[in-house]
Amino acid sequence: MYRALPLALALLAPLALRAAEPLKIASLHTITTEIAQRVGGDRVAVTGLVKPGVDPHDFEPTPADLKVVAEAELVLAAGKGLEGYLDKLLPSSGSRASMLKVGDALPSLKLTTKHDDHEHKQGTDPHWWNSIGAVRKAVEIVRDRLTKLRPADTAVFARNAAAYATELDALKAWAAAEVAKLPRNERTLVTTHDAFGYFAKDFGFTIVPIRGVSSDDEPSSKKVAEIIATIKARKVRAIFPEALENPKVLAEITRETGARVGEKLYADGLGEGPAATYGGMYRENVKAVVTGLAAAN
Repeated sequence: MYRALPLALALLAPLALRAAEPLKIASLHTITTEIAQRVGGDRVAVTGLVKPGVDPHDFEPTPADLKVVAEAELVLAAGKGLEGYLDKLLPSSGSRASMLKVGDALPSLKLTTKHDDHEHKQGTDPHWWNSIGAVRKAVEIVRDRLTKLRPADTAVFARNAAAYATELDALKAWAAAEVAKLPRNERTLVTTHDAFGYFAKDFGFTIVPIRGVSSDDEPSSKKVAEIIATIKARKVRAIFPEALENPKVLAEITRETGARVGEKLYADGLGEGPAATYGGMYRENVKAVVTGLAAAN
């Protein structure tokens, strides 16, 4: 019996060592990268494969990315169909990691297009991070998965998640106060592509996207004409490009409507400088929208 004890301890040693090491996480979106870092703290090692300023709609994992995934214990994705390569990711890398599609556990909005005064529902809007409430829920989802993988660090994850949630609550209160400066009938947001539906739902905006859900979707001549007519009818005086692009079609719309071009918006994730954190990104977007629309009156 006593001779078996050293053998049992030897077998348990690798498990104890692994539990003491930071949990390796590969993240496929800048927002999930921040959430994992904030909730996990020094108990996790997060590698963000999609960098700030990179369009997640166009991202394709490289062999180096697959190596990171292969070595990870947890892979985080935005979900809701944003990453079309997910089904092949783990098999291609040989990874045995746990996969968490964070957005799949959050309420979804359906994308809406309007043609000839008729609305048509199509697909799921994957841009859930443009709702602070959704991000707050995502923090809980990530916290629970980290807790499951590292139960010894339950208290650390709970404490970090609570602190982050407090910051998000303050951010939402600030955003609501800023948006309240705009009358309801002036909350029309003309954007490069259809990425702000969750923001619109939270704050009572009407979204007029130039492109579809993907930044690669090109608008038809008929759609551009409809957008121009909408801008004129609603007397919208500012339209907003996005940080990742500035399509030529903006020039035609501004020429035809007289609308000014507002500050760029961050639609698909974190940027650099002031927009390098979720709070910073969201503040930059709100300030751009409120200042742009208010200055146009």
